[in-house]
Formats: sequence, C-alpha cells, structure tokens
Amino acid sequence: MNTELARFNMIEQQIRPWDVLDPLVLGTLSAVPRERFCPLAYQALAFVDTEIPLPPRQHPSQIMLAPRVEARLLQDLQPRPTDEVLEVGTGSGYMAALLGRLTHRVISIEMEPQLAMQARENLAAAGIENVAVREGDGLGGAPDRGPFDIIVLSGSVAQIPQALLAQLKIGGRLATIVGAEPMMRATFVVRTGENHYSTMQPWDTATARLKGFDEATRFSF
Repeated sequence: MNTELARFNMIEQQIRPWDVLDPLVLGTLSAVPRERFCPLAYQALAFVDTEIPLPPRQHPSQIMLAPRVEARLLQDLQPRPTDEVLEVGTGSGYMAALLGRLTHRVISIEMEPQLAMQARENLAAAGIENVAVREGDGLGGAPDRGPFDIIVLSGSVAQIPQALLAQLKIGGRLATIVGAEPMMRATFVVRTGENHYSTMQPWDTATARLKGFDEATRFSF
C-alpha cells in the first residue's frame, strides 16, 4: 500500500466532502501517522471510512472513530495553541495525538489498562510529548488539572455528565456524540457563564457507547 497516497485520498475523498476545510486541521491529519495508531491486524484499514476495533475488545466502545468523524469533531472544536484539553476515552491515542499537535496540553483518560499502555507507546513513537494518558474512569474527568478549554468524549453518551461540564472554563467547549441508536447527534456545548451553557447539534452520526457512560446521568439540556 502506498501510505502517503492512501492518506491523501482519505483527506480528499472522505474528510473534505464532510466540510472539513480548516487548513490547520487538514495539515494535522496529514502530519500525524494514523496507521501507527491502528492495531497491526487492522493497519490495512487505517485510511478507510470505518471504525476500527481495538484490543482487547472487551467492550464495544473499544474502537477508533471513523476518520471523517474525528476530523469534523476536531474542526468544530476550533482548537487553539494555548488550549488545555481533557479527553475521555483515549483508545489508541490518535485523537489525543491530533489534539496534542493543535493545543498546549492534553490529559487523556482511558479505563482499559492495555489500551492506556498502548496509547502511551503510540504517542511516544509519534513524537507527541504534550499528552499525558491516565488510566481510570473518565466519568468524573480530571478536576485536579482543570478547568479546561476543551473537553472531548471520544465515543457516544446518553447524556453529558454535569461533573464534566463543571470542568469547562468560561468560554470552554465540550464535544461528544449524544443519543441512542439509530439516532445520535454530534453535540457541542460552550460554557457561557458560571451556570449557563449553550448547545449546538450540527450534524448526525452514530458510534459505540463510551465505556463507563452506559447509563443516563442526571444532567439534561
């Protein structure tokens, strides 16, 4: 496989048609080697428009999101070089790597020990030094390191926990996918005041439920 041609085609045929046109995001997708974050058995699918299973596959959420979904989430978050970021659901570390290239610092939380270890190795191999992977339950976020400019939940949830919203800075943005099969929507929340939030759901998609977020929480829009 011609890796660079496959990467180019992924961007031109999958990502640009999904209205991802930000040159910083496109440049980051070109620079971060997605194939290095895929399990060896699935590296041939690294640039295909599909979700990729991650070992040890004990939960359906153990996937890499489809490239166009990752790219659109990233663009709509409008990351800045000074942003402090929290990601919940590290997986293979690919989204954390993209965020690391575009922002100041990333804390990423992963429940599955094997995935957390693999993500650290993947990030180190890719030369990403401003991402710290924590092993644990991301439901409560990382209050010791917040508040954050950006919070990303790399999977779907029934509802967004108040504990995570409370860790946004004023003006901070949270992105995830909210709903249940077959209807889910990309959801972006901006903290506009101490107790006020603005919500947008600009596009539809669907993905597996994030591990640890199986039940609805008390917060609703």
